[in-house]
Amino acid sequence: MEISPAFADVRPTPWSGRYDGDGNEHRRWWQAVAPHTPDVAAPAGTGAGPRPAVVVGFRSDEGVRRNQGRMGAAAAPEAIRQALGPLAFHLDRDVSDAGDIVVEDGSLEAGQERAGRLVSELLDAGNLTVLLGGGHETAFASYLGVAGSQAVASGKRLGVLNLDAHFDLRDEPAPSSGTPFLQMARAEAAEGRELNYAVVGISEPNNTRTLFDTADRLGVKYLLDEDCSAEAVQDFVARFLDTVDVLYLTIDLDVLPASVAPGVSAPAAYGVPLPVISAVCKQLGASGKLLHLDVAELNPEFDIDSRTAKVAARLVNTLLAQV
Repeated sequence: MEISPAFADVRPTPWSGRYDGDGNEHRRWWQAVAPHTPDVAAPAGTGAGPRPAVVVGFRSDEGVRRNQGRMGAAAAPEAIRQALGPLAFHLDRDVSDAGDIVVEDGSLEAGQERAGRLVSELLDAGNLTVLLGGGHETAFASYLGVAGSQAVASGKRLGVLNLDAHFDLRDEPAPSSGTPFLQMARAEAAEGRELNYAVVGISEPNNTRTLFDTADRLGVKYLLDEDCSAEAVQDFVARFLDTVDVLYLTIDLDVLPASVAPGVSAPAAYGVPLPVISAVCKQLGASGKLLHLDVAELNPEFDIDSRTAKVAARLVNTLLAQV
């Protein structure tokens, strides 16, 4: 039976930004990003230059609501696009926008499945996929997409790296923004695999003993926020990369100090400095192993001068600039 292609719930709209001219020397993101069409990417495995990147939005704060957080993350994809739009475009890869998956009326699980299917198809077409959340329930949508891809089906070793103040390993009756990595662990176990999961930036006061015990039981590798010197993080990430063939990176913006990222569901009292997080992004982007990435937990309603959205945009730009 032929399976019909997956599409976003909402098709992309034109981006906007400062206009300085039409030549490449003036080009900004809003001028470079085109609506995605299925024939944009080269066939997987052709090795014909950097993979095109495809942006997909995941408009959801249902997971945050279930996790008793402050609402507003559903507006994040548009805020990140608005912050990306005016940035000068120095990338050596094509970037397109496939539109948004929209979670409405509490239907989180269905939305995650739709997003996962779309990400899988984009990955199998040879793209680097970028999912803009949304609360951190975005991560399970990402996982469904990555786990359903040909890369993982062919036996490549998958690693999940989370830049986050929280483990998000809660064991709850209903999935939420606090449960995605326990969901991943159980899904991997059902396939006869172990989840290879690492976290940079864990805040000890913001994770209960139960969460640390769960992390230890699952073999999660982690680095506490207070231990995140540039050298320690670089070494931690390098050792993790040695254990994987393909990488899924998820950035929860609450890994950053509240002064840098005030517009999140749960602002960090301590956090990992932005230069350290940026260096990680450069390291991962240059590794050749990055399969998929997402950015989660931006809450524009609580942002100050679009500060957090601009940080999210800068990190996406940094990751995609590496080839």
